[in-house]
Parts: sequence; C-alpha cells; structure tokens
Amino acid sequence: MLKGLLLGVALTLAMALIGAYALVESGLIPANADAKPGALETWVASTSLEAALRRAAPKGPNPVALNDQNLLDGINLFARNCALCHGSAKGAASPSPIAKGLNPAPPQLATDGVEDDPEGVSFWRIKHGIRLTGMPSFGLSLSDRQIWTLALFLKHMDHLPPSVQQTWQKVQNWPLLPKASADTISRN
Repeated sequence: MLKGLLLGVALTLAMALIGAYALVESGLIPANADAKPGALETWVASTSLEAALRRAAPKGPNPVALNDQNLLDGINLFARNCALCHGSAKGAASPSPIAKGLNPAPPQLATDGVEDDPEGVSFWRIKHGIRLTGMPSFGLSLSDRQIWTLALFLKHMDHLPPSVQQTWQKVQNWPLLPKASADTISRN
C-alpha cells in the first residue's frame, strides 16, 4: 500500500513537471516586455528579491558622509547612470521613452522614492541589479564608494539643501536634441 502511494505521488510530480515544461515550451506564457507579468511570476520575483535583500544587503551605516559635496556627487552619478530609467526631479510626470517601455516599469524615484529604504538595500540593488526587471548590476562599472554615494543621495533626495536641490532640478532623464536635429532624424 505504501509502495503504491509513493508511486502515485512520484507519478503526479512527474506529470506536473512534464505539464509545466510543455506549457513553457508552448509559448503560451508571455515573454514580451509589453505584457503584464502573471501573479505567480510576480510573487516568485518579489519573494526572491525580498529574501535576498534580507540575507545579503549590508546592515551597517553608509560609509560615505552626509554632506553637500557627497550629495552633489550622488546627483551626478544618478544623472549619468540612473536618470534614463528612474527619472528626473519631475518624477512620474515625465518618464523617458525607455522607462515607458520597461515592464515592470522602473520607479520614477522623485515620485516613488526609496528614502525609507535602508541605504544598504539601495546599495545592494545598485551593485547587484535585479533579475528580470531591466535593473542592471553596476558592480562592475562603479566602485563601492560610488554606489554608496548614490545610496546616500537616494536616502536624502526628498530633503536636499537648497544648493544641492538646484543641481537635482537640472538633471534630465532623456537627451534633448535641438529641434533642427530632431526634425532631421524623424524625416530619415
């Protein structure tokens, strides 16, 4: 009897795996970026990310001091590396064409900020990226100090000193072409 039960469980698991494989191979599960991810995919991705952050994000304080120069450095790093997807000081009012085409949509950080996240969490996300979201890993292109400087700016982006706020307001999330250049490109 026990042998029959174990055989039944094994066959059920084998059939479930074969069925799952057939479903994936059929092309019926959307892989296109303009399709909304399913509930199971969203749950797996968010649960995995939260577990990885709990386990691996640095827990200590940011080693980069909070001062105007470091905030300005963080803004400059953000402008060069992040604004294209995560926006300018205008936030959700003006996502770039690339941000509009990503799914899931990247948070426009001036609106959907991460100021309440521990800086270690921002550090980990920037350094390692997030699979299946379009968020790349910057661990090979930015130093740890630069990543901590970005995390410092993100933590304080909603309460910047006036001189730093002026610089933040100038950040653009999409290269603007002179009107004549844009007209020439659209005609070609």
